[in-house]
Amino acid sequence: MTFMIWTDELSVGLPHIDHEHHWLVDATNRLHDELSKPAPSHAVVADTLHGLMDYTVNHFVGEESLFERVRYPHADAHRALHDRFTAQVMGLIHDHEEGKDIGIATLDLLKNWLINHIMGADKAYAPFILAASSAARPALTLGGKLPRAWAHKRGKQRARRKG
Repeated sequence: MTFMIWTDELSVGLPHIDHEHHWLVDATNRLHDELSKPAPSHAVVADTLHGLMDYTVNHFVGEESLFERVRYPHADAHRALHDRFTAQVMGLIHDHEEGKDIGIATLDLLKNWLINHIMGADKAYAPFILAASSAARPALTLGGKLPRAWAHKRGKQRARRKG
């Protein structure tokens, strides 16, 4: 059974951001699958948590860079939400490394935070970003440049086209 289901309701209408949110939902499900085993692998849980943290930080950097480009008026408040969540996840990683059981607390935090953040703070900025980006160029390119955290996707897309 899938722990967290991606639905169109979670879409903010910005393809790059939706793609990254979907990846985070999938990663949360991978963590759930491992933690649901009778004897979860400490190494697999650690790798999944670190992967989630790395991806999340890159996602946050991309969003915050976008906020700066379009002068999103609530960027500081949104950044504070990111900072608090990052600190919470780092605490969970530390607890896991110390051998503490992080199962249900971690899964509940990830699922609830993702849903509440996407449905609240992220959906609040989406209309602003869409309006600003349509005035400049197609959504999220803003002057032909992707936020640095998203630049890796362009290389992967080009590689797939060649292959």
